[in-house]
Amino acid sequence: MRRPAAISFVCAAFFLTVSAAGKSPSPAPVWADSLRSVYLYTEGIKQHAIAGDSVRARELFAEALRADSAFAPAYYELAVERIDKAPAEAAELALRAHRIDTANLWYHSLYGQALVYSGQYGRALGVFRDLRQADPKNPDNYRILAALYELSHQPFAAIATLDSAEMRFGRIPVLSNMKRQLLLSTHQTDKAVAEARAMVDAAPYDAANRVVLAGLYARTGKDSLALAEYGKALEADSTSLATLAALSDYYNDRRDFRSMLAVTKRMFALDAMPLESKVARFGQFTSDTRFYREFYIQLNDLASMLAIRYPRDKQAVELYARHLIASGQLQQALELYKLHTHDTPPEEDYFTSVIDIETYLRRPDSVELYVGRALTLFPDRPVFHIAKGNALSYSKRYGPALEAYRASLRLADTDSLRGVIWGLTGDTWHQMAVGSAPADESPTARSAAARRRALDACFRAYDRSLKLLPDNPLVLNNYAYFLAVEDRELEKALAMSSRAVALTDNNPTYLDTHAWVLFRLGRTEEARKIMQQAVALDNRNSPELLVHYGDILDALGERFMAETYWRKALEKGYDAAAIARRVESAKKK
Repeated sequence: MRRPAAISFVCAAFFLTVSAAGKSPSPAPVWADSLRSVYLYTEGIKQHAIAGDSVRARELFAEALRADSAFAPAYYELAVERIDKAPAEAAELALRAHRIDTANLWYHSLYGQALVYSGQYGRALGVFRDLRQADPKNPDNYRILAALYELSHQPFAAIATLDSAEMRFGRIPVLSNMKRQLLLSTHQTDKAVAEARAMVDAAPYDAANRVVLAGLYARTGKDSLALAEYGKALEADSTSLATLAALSDYYNDRRDFRSMLAVTKRMFALDAMPLESKVARFGQFTSDTRFYREFYIQLNDLASMLAIRYPRDKQAVELYARHLIASGQLQQALELYKLHTHDTPPEEDYFTSVIDIETYLRRPDSVELYVGRALTLFPDRPVFHIAKGNALSYSKRYGPALEAYRASLRLADTDSLRGVIWGLTGDTWHQMAVGSAPADESPTARSAAARRRALDACFRAYDRSLKLLPDNPLVLNNYAYFLAVEDRELEKALAMSSRAVALTDNNPTYLDTHAWVLFRLGRTEEARKIMQQAVALDNRNSPELLVHYGDILDALGERFMAETYWRKALEKGYDAAAIARRVESAKKK
């Protein structure tokens, strides 16, 4: 912060006096109050500037004022220190300094700035009008005064102020930019264009000025002139990210997306554009599926460019992989992820992606391979123990699957994750219950008991899951359905199926469960209405839903329609013997 010259002179004189006195300072000097104020003020400056102790500095300034209540520099320093924290207080302090020394422009200016900081624009306007008169050679006074006129809804006064500044100082870019914006806000577009044109003429090789002019031409529908200025701006600096971004926006506004993407490619080639910005921009392009399909070739070029320029960067790898998946090249995305599982240091997200894709492709052997590698590298990550459990459960190795889930529970650090794991545990116990009897044996007392024990374990696991994560729709749905199938606790099942439906948006599977619980409760007509919704919403034409709808219609005596839906289920792959039994049973009614 610059100090008033008079104060600097006084301080310098003070230091000379002290130096002349010798190296042994008096332990308790006694000076006139004015000199003591200067000493305390100087010590405050030293504490603030050298020691960085603003609290001690403030104490010294306050002490200086106690010694001399008319010591303006101390008021000034206190105002400077308070202007960000308490601008209204700073304004009062600066006003005291100004009243003591009205000729000091620093005090006067700080007073005006503090008024601006505290939102007292009307008072600030008067201060800066006075400052412009007192200090007409300072362009900042014109700038702030114009800004205050604008804030006071006096745009034409602001323009007049900037005109007077231009007459005195010539064109100053910041003031010219203000004037141009004011001209636009007052619908003086032609004058704004002229202002921008004058800036270009004054500095023809300044690309930023040409971009501004191009934007104004574009705004007024003069596209050829706009493109000409963008071209000249790029001639001045072909690597200007700001120019290319403005040109890209120009093409986007005119829905010339092919040209926009071509300009974007030039932007992506620049190191000046951060990778984060490139990734975000690409994400904007791919958020619209139709746009993605129409301009796939150009977008593929962008994604490939980033993959080549940043081959080891996780953001670029993920972007390219998502691009491959979106374009239907799932195997290529998988190979890319697999390649990066060998990175050093290893990235667990790459393993997670490989496992997810291989699970989707139903390749349990590959899933187990990468789960094993992941657990070797990240033994404490519950997600990989969960993946191991899922793979084992899929392969009907239920015991090891349950052990894997137990291992993940020991590592889980949130109730929500524990809730999910208990839900998976319940699913596995149910699979054990359903498949507990050997395929070549009829159910025995032993197998029936084993089934019952597995079902009980399943329901206990679901209870623990819902205690930790009460609004897990998948567990609510599965629990309700399995209870309905077993004809157990149907009112509890109804409450859970109702909640699952409420938590989701027209999920046909959950609607099917809800309908089936109602059917089991004997509320058949209600079940039919819900089942109609489920079938209508089911784009996959699930055979299970079709069978259930047929069963409900059969119970309502609508034999023809029931058989129609059963036969649709048969066409979709439902067990032929089960359909035949239903048809035969319906004939006997």
